[in-house]
Amino acid sequence: MCGILGVVATTPVNQLLYDGLMVLQHRGQDAAGIVTAEEGAFHMHKGAGLVRDVFRTRNMRALPGMMGIAHCRYPTAGSAFDSALSQPFYVNSPFGIVLGHNGNLTNAEQLKEEMFRQDLRHINTSSDSEVLLNILAHELQATAGGCRLDPATIFAAVAAVHRRCRGAYAVVAMIAGHGMLAFRDPCGIRPLIFGTNETPGGIEFLFASESVALDTLGFQVLRDVAPGEAIFIDLEHRLHQRQCASNPVLSPCIFEFVYLARPDSVIDGVSVYEARLRMGERLADKLLRHIPVGQIDVVIPIPDSSRPSAMQLAQRIGVPYREGFVKNRYIGRTFIMPGQATRKRSVRQKLNTVAQEFKGKRVLLVDDSIVRGTTSREIVEMARAAGALRVYFASASPPVRYPNVYGIDMPTRGELIATGRTGEEIGHEIGADALVYQDLEALRASINDLRPALRDFDTSCFDGRYVTGDVTPEYLTALETAREGNRITSKEERWATRQLQLNLMSAG
Repeated sequence: MCGILGVVATTPVNQLLYDGLMVLQHRGQDAAGIVTAEEGAFHMHKGAGLVRDVFRTRNMRALPGMMGIAHCRYPTAGSAFDSALSQPFYVNSPFGIVLGHNGNLTNAEQLKEEMFRQDLRHINTSSDSEVLLNILAHELQATAGGCRLDPATIFAAVAAVHRRCRGAYAVVAMIAGHGMLAFRDPCGIRPLIFGTNETPGGIEFLFASESVALDTLGFQVLRDVAPGEAIFIDLEHRLHQRQCASNPVLSPCIFEFVYLARPDSVIDGVSVYEARLRMGERLADKLLRHIPVGQIDVVIPIPDSSRPSAMQLAQRIGVPYREGFVKNRYIGRTFIMPGQATRKRSVRQKLNTVAQEFKGKRVLLVDDSIVRGTTSREIVEMARAAGALRVYFASASPPVRYPNVYGIDMPTRGELIATGRTGEEIGHEIGADALVYQDLEALRASINDLRPALRDFDTSCFDGRYVTGDVTPEYLTALETAREGNRITSKEERWATRQLQLNLMSAG
């Protein structure tokens, strides 16, 4: 999960891109980057950290131009502190291309081998986004037949990318001297939407991961980029569009509606806020079959993304809704923080209890999901420490039992608390008196009710069904082995760095 933006404007875009990244900061807190284009030249600044920390006034002044792309990064494979993985990425041949990518390629290792052996291209980082950039660059070179590049050629190259790449990818890219390109994988797993703004100088275009970026920047939403579709904006601000995939099927990641997206966004025609209200209604119906409503004194959400579900659940069962946790706005989202130790340490820094809402009460805590269980366990302990007589727990989504390989940082089964455990066992693990999970069909229906035509979703983290059809048990095992190797290497590197520091201090 990352945030991407692409702007073709009639005035300088650096401030637009910065403001857009601030709105999409929830999609990635690890790194941020902006690239602008001016008279065929690219200007880039990127670095590790939050948007507000990466960009200073001097950096913004060094980003001139009326076209640009931006990216805020979320680490998908445990590589949180590698600044070389900050996006956008750049390649100088052919034409000069910069690219920002949200998602994850499932066949990146195979593509790396192909590019080295066949395409004669070298990948310098472990990022699948650099792989995707080089695949696009190679296919543009192959289809252009020299220096000629027009929309038909660009769309042919995107079609070739679809044939070669597997997994999730929403992309914005700039081709030097030609324009801006945006496209989405044939399953539409990760979101991408675009809109326009009429100005005295002409029409402007904005691509973004979520509609909230268009709303806040004053753009009118046109529509979502369709799965498999490519859209190209040339230097004259003319829009070209084409379906570039053979058999596109819209199957968005259902976790976007559960947790990832902002509630004020609309994804693939569905209001995230409305979907979460529906989740609360269906969760209430199941809750009443397992916990007598007379045993619940108060419903308390775990902020922020569970609030709509908790409010609707409380209303449906007729129990008071209260805010029992106060959130520190200056601590990032614990789910997308790199490393289990960091996540665990930040829970109590992030939340504090309003003691009077817990003391002497039987409390129902509502969260959007339970992934690793670390946060849930800490929160249950906080509720008991605040004086709760009983602590019940409800999840607005089903148990997360399988790895997500499409761009969410939960790739190993061993890290998921629901793997190999029943609901009762999970409740015991997090210390709750009772635990109620949403049913998968109820979760699907919560979204489907709002857009009946949207019938398929990527629900792989709940049911193990991977919509791209190429994820095998062997692939998952290899991924877990690689992740464990990265974890060990990172520990060794930290130990070696510390030893070096101690040696230097001794020498001094």
